[in-house]
Amino acid sequence: MKFKTANGFKDILPDEAARWQQLEQVARDIFRRFGLREIRLPLLEPTELFARSIGEATDIVEKEMYSFADKGLTLRPEATASIARAYVEHGLHVQQPVQRLFTIGPMFRHERPQKGRLRQFHQIDVEIIGASEAAADAELMAMAQMLLNELGLHVSLEINSIGCPQCRPAFRSCLVEYLQERAASLCEDCKRRSSTNPLRVLDCKSKGCKETVQDAPSILDSLCSDCDAHFTAVRRGLDELGVTYQLNRFMVRGLDYYVRTTFEFTTTNLGAQSAVAAGGRYDGLIEELGGPKNTPGIGFGMGMERLILLMEQQEQDSKAAFVRADLFAAALGEQAAIFAVPLVHNLRRLGFYAAIEHGSRSLKAQMKQADRVKARFTLIIGEQELERQEAVLRNMDSQEQSTFSLQGPTTELAERLAKLIEE
Repeated sequence: MKFKTANGFKDILPDEAARWQQLEQVARDIFRRFGLREIRLPLLEPTELFARSIGEATDIVEKEMYSFADKGLTLRPEATASIARAYVEHGLHVQQPVQRLFTIGPMFRHERPQKGRLRQFHQIDVEIIGASEAAADAELMAMAQMLLNELGLHVSLEINSIGCPQCRPAFRSCLVEYLQERAASLCEDCKRRSSTNPLRVLDCKSKGCKETVQDAPSILDSLCSDCDAHFTAVRRGLDELGVTYQLNRFMVRGLDYYVRTTFEFTTTNLGAQSAVAAGGRYDGLIEELGGPKNTPGIGFGMGMERLILLMEQQEQDSKAAFVRADLFAAALGEQAAIFAVPLVHNLRRLGFYAAIEHGSRSLKAQMKQADRVKARFTLIIGEQELERQEAVLRNMDSQEQSTFSLQGPTTELAERLAKLIEE
């Protein structure tokens, strides 16, 4: 009986994994420059953590979580709540007032699978906890843009403010009244949301709903003085950092913990799934989860599957994504293999990617394997080469060949090969 992956889940095969490694390497380098530290979190969390932080009336909690009802546990649908839980549980604020953290890993949501959206998906998640200044908002968005730029991706930044618990209720009342008057033109989900989570209606992708909210009141017209001043400072900070952005007054977040600044990096190259990164400020979440009062926070998540799709579409250098072997040892015969194996091992100890075939395959077959691993050099060793103590070293790019002396201990031979490879 043959088995296949479950619907909405996907294997990442070795050739694909090379591009994922490239993405992670660039991300980790950017985060190092900005002083972020990695945190690694469990996949399972208490179900109540997500219900309390994300919100009971959100689509995630209502319909999309993979939960074990008898255990009270849920596979994490996002990372911010988990990081906030760890921040509170381990008293990270005592160690350092401002925590700059990131995590990389899988998340789980029961959604209809489509291009760029799977039921097990992967995110790069970044959080700055303890900084309330608008400069932190601008810095975070500038960092995300720098990461996307260094990946060679061209996306657009959209920003908005969704106010705070002081100014949002008045806007919510105006919006609910507006939506109730136009309920007939809303989709079934938005008819329900219009009373439980009306801000989500503004973000609905249904054509009818998008047309209905075109003239809806804007939260930007209802901001309190503090929120208005904060958003003005955020925009000024982005201008000072040279970050281009657009205002999107209909942008909201699907999670209840967000306040003030919200943002998305979007593309037109992925169909309906236009957002490749999204985030915002969550100044009340830490306190809601039992942490210190008035602890601010801001963060974002990047969908790695969508970034990989964009990297492929925009024709990133495939050689950069595929790790080339520095040397392939083509050993012809038992004695040649006995000689070549420790030589390859010593090259690996010196930090090189060295490959060898285990088995008595022909030279033609082994040269094909050298091509498959994109070897820069191939060292050909047969019985005659062992007798002469001279192997053939072929440059696979230029196809030039030279002799390589096999005299001396294996460690010395490996060091000599290393120097040739580095030239």
